[in-house]
Amino acid sequence: MSRSRLIRIGVIADTHGLFDPVILRHFQHVDHIVHAGDFGKRAVIEYLKGIAPVTVVSGNVDGYEKSGFPIEALLKLNGVRIAIRHVMFEGGKLTKEGSAFLDRMQPNICIFGHTHQPRNEWLDDTLLFNPGSAGPKRFALPRMLGMITIGARLSARHIRLNDRIARDEISD
Repeated sequence: MSRSRLIRIGVIADTHGLFDPVILRHFQHVDHIVHAGDFGKRAVIEYLKGIAPVTVVSGNVDGYEKSGFPIEALLKLNGVRIAIRHVMFEGGKLTKEGSAFLDRMQPNICIFGHTHQPRNEWLDDTLLFNPGSAGPKRFALPRMLGMITIGARLSARHIRLNDRIARDEISD
């Protein structure tokens, strides 16, 4: 893994058709954005593309392949392999498909969504990162984004968003 320069990745998932304008502030200096599925409306992706290059996968809300986006992706930045898939965990446990995905991709980082539960933990040599949900508040979970920095070392953190959204849902 070669990490010659600092790269900042904005990580987002489960927007469910909502683009909160505060995302612009949090992602203003990122080099790349990953949306880990359930974007809900294509306009969300278009807003993100206005900030930085975007890698997006489709989730269950998006109709998976019907959305025109892949259900999984592999991104290589600074020599780091980043695998992206919407569903990795169900009921707090790594799914059989999720485990097979990790075995097949052999990533340094795996970014996922679906559960709306923020996660930042290591499984062997792979960082598992779920940014939580940046969409409308659901359940008792906080609204969140994520930031991953790749440089001399790898760091990942969550950014809590206000429960109140500055603007209503966007439309296509």
